[in-house]
Amino acid sequence: MSFLAQLNGEMRKLFARPRTYIGYIAFLAMEILILVVYKLDRTQAYTRKQLQNNGLEFDTYYSSLSITFTIMLLSMFVLGSVFFALVAGDIVAKENEDGNLRLIFARPITRLRLLLVKYAAVCLYTVSFVFFVGISGYVMAVLAVGWEGGLFVMEPKMKVFAAYPEWAEGASRLALGALGIGFSMITISSIAFMFSCFKMKPAAATIVTLSILFVDMILQNFPFFRPYEEWFVTWRMSAWLFLMENYLPWAKVLESFAFLLGLNATVFVIGWLSFQSRDFKT
Repeated sequence: MSFLAQLNGEMRKLFARPRTYIGYIAFLAMEILILVVYKLDRTQAYTRKQLQNNGLEFDTYYSSLSITFTIMLLSMFVLGSVFFALVAGDIVAKENEDGNLRLIFARPITRLRLLLVKYAAVCLYTVSFVFFVGISGYVMAVLAVGWEGGLFVMEPKMKVFAAYPEWAEGASRLALGALGIGFSMITISSIAFMFSCFKMKPAAATIVTLSILFVDMILQNFPFFRPYEEWFVTWRMSAWLFLMENYLPWAKVLESFAFLLGLNATVFVIGWLSFQSRDFKT
């Protein structure tokens, strides 16, 4: 119970910071912009042609579920990574910068327990943020085009193509995909959390994390590295798209998620070892 009480306090402290809410506001603005673009005649004509070329009916798949998937696909990694890195890179380094850690360590709590509480708070924030984007995007899409219709999924890079004509099946698959995104995005938060445990400023932890991820993403797109794309972190993070396929390839999904789980555990241990050796008393 004491761990849950500490986690509750850490979550309240996390959401008391104004920068925690910046991501929510930014994503709401982006969702409104995407919906405005989707209402344009040229966008609808392009979508109609794309669906018809794949033998699908425009009236069925031009829907709130398909728009929500597009919102999450286009924005979550590029825009979401900024806010996940910002929050996770701030959670330990900012407390050290403000001098709060010396006060915390005056109490009978181990450094490992402190980091576990903060890491759990970061993971909860990451997953809840993903579902916020999905739910808010779906609500706005319903207001724009109505709730009926199926789900159309196409992502050429990961070779994913699927169509769900029934709303219930499409909604359940989209929820499963959101859960997969949440788990994938924890990797960004984990890397930023590791750097936050180092002796560096919060802004530096955020910038270094984003630099690593964007370099990884850029190198992955080089033709020379194409045969080795499965070794890149960002490719493994994109494996959540396999959850959207009509026939779930559990082997590929579990392999990628096991890779990310091992990476998350590794960077947490590195951050803990660095944090354990630091001197906060002088």
